[in-house]
Amino acid sequence: MAAESPTTPAVRLRVPEPLPQAFKLMGYQLREYLRSRRFIALIAIIATIGALITAVVAYYHDSVALHSLLTDNQAFYGSFWAGGAGVVIVLAAVFFGGDAIAGEFQNKTGYFLMGLPLRRASVYIGKFLAAFVASVAMLLLYLAIILGNGVYYLGTNALPWELGASLVLAIVYLSAVLGATFLFSSLFKTSAYGFVLTAILFLFGFTILQELIEGLVRIQPWMVISYASSAVGGVFGTGVNWGLNGTSAGGIFWTAGIAEAVLIMLGYLVVTAAVGLWRFEHEEFT
Repeated sequence: MAAESPTTPAVRLRVPEPLPQAFKLMGYQLREYLRSRRFIALIAIIATIGALITAVVAYYHDSVALHSLLTDNQAFYGSFWAGGAGVVIVLAAVFFGGDAIAGEFQNKTGYFLMGLPLRRASVYIGKFLAAFVASVAMLLLYLAIILGNGVYYLGTNALPWELGASLVLAIVYLSAVLGATFLFSSLFKTSAYGFVLTAILFLFGFTILQELIEGLVRIQPWMVISYASSAVGGVFGTGVNWGLNGTSAGGIFWTAGIAEAVLIMLGYLVVTAAVGLWRFEHEEFT
């Protein structure tokens, strides 16, 4: 009598969890950034900005205008660090996030990528994390240049604790800008729209909108992110408002409280990232 063959257990293919996939994709994307021309180009841009600041400060350090900055650590970092951090953040978001999602449609790579056992959420989160890490690196490069100038003229004992708080606020603002950039990138199938919208809105558009709301409507512009981003430089100086309510000068010009600014920026991040992810998950690759 022939022996019965053992029952072959069913093989079940299990798709990995989103977060492990996202971290792997983040690593691949970061390596791609490091080999790309945009990474080198952005380093060159930030280094050029830093070199110009260094040259101007060195040449005019005896002038009346710069003398006050070079004798007051809060004024120095509040001007040179906070004044340039916002521009670096927008540039980094444009360089690393402008085509993060749109590029998958424009270059037809998403059609082949989605054929793999990958969750779309993993792709979106992985690309977002990679853009965030690369952008933070650019922000820290700019900070290192400003710190070099500050230590040279003011010394190591003159580092204000507000600089650390401002860096944290800048990183929160960076995450909000990236959230909006990824949303724009997921709305269009052409990378140029993501680049242009991010640059125009965060360099000019939101600031103009805030001024119109304050000057014409005369209400607190809490819905505009430029109102919240002012906290990056607002932590320097005396009488800082750390609360949840903004303060007004004559009922026209408003200054966000630090806690209020953080909530607004996090709100922008959550809403834009969620809508961008929803859009990406429902878009069809052809």
